[in-house]
Amino acid sequence: MAIPNSKATLLSYCKRQLGYPVVEINVDDDQADDVLDDAFQFFEEYHYDGTLRTYLKHLITQTEIDNQLTNSTLTSSTQGGSDNGATNWLEGNNYIELPESVMSVVRVLDINSSTSNMFDLRYQLRLHDMYDLQSTSVLHYEMVQQHLGMLDQMLVGKPFMRHSKHGNRLYIDMDWKNSVYAGEYLVIECIRKQDPTTFTDIYNDVWLKKYTTAKLKLQWGQNLIKFDGILLPGGVTLNGRQLVDDAKEEITKLEEELRLGYELPINDMIG
Repeated sequence: MAIPNSKATLLSYCKRQLGYPVVEINVDDDQADDVLDDAFQFFEEYHYDGTLRTYLKHLITQTEIDNQLTNSTLTSSTQGGSDNGATNWLEGNNYIELPESVMSVVRVLDINSSTSNMFDLRYQLRLHDMYDLQSTSVLHYEMVQQHLGMLDQMLVGKPFMRHSKHGNRLYIDMDWKNSVYAGEYLVIECIRKQDPTTFTDIYNDVWLKKYTTAKLKLQWGQNLIKFDGILLPGGVTLNGRQLVDDAKEEITKLEEELRLGYELPINDMIG
């Protein structure tokens, strides 16, 4: 038996698990593709093997810097409210477009944060960090580091950032005119999806194979449920509802298994 290493081979594996070719699986090819896409989306959202924590760098151009200083006009809506649409707002274009594979941005690394001037505020703040080297408390060290990170943002000018995965935009709130120059690199720490076409071993993931099979069974049962109780030649009676019920139970157990056993823990905020 071939190990699944593509969409086609994974779907073939799932159909064999459901009885094909002994039993005809009444699922259209487009429906099967939708099932696999939904399974991959859930896998990427919650399974720790579906994403990768990595660093991405982007070379900043002068055109991008000039664009950060411009604004977009937003007009108030006239739909479903008392507003007459006459109010205009401006939104800064201080964003960089991100690849669609980026799920979330953890942080933006410091830009132009190095200094050799001992009278510089950043130097003094780092000098006061030295006492942490004598601390043996991990909790104390973590709390201090988080507070210093906030001080960096307030006093040193570490850029604030905002990101939404559905917008593919990373907003960076800083002085684009004086804090960054063309030819410098913007480096971010982010969580991005694993591409199964590159890392084909994902198709052979144990949980993903079981989950895709259960989702395919659900689709099969939903297709047959309209013919429930119809007697076929040879005395065979279709029972799509039983397939649906069994599939829903399997999906619920697999999703619970994923959330409890394979999902990364949420980071706690201290302070």
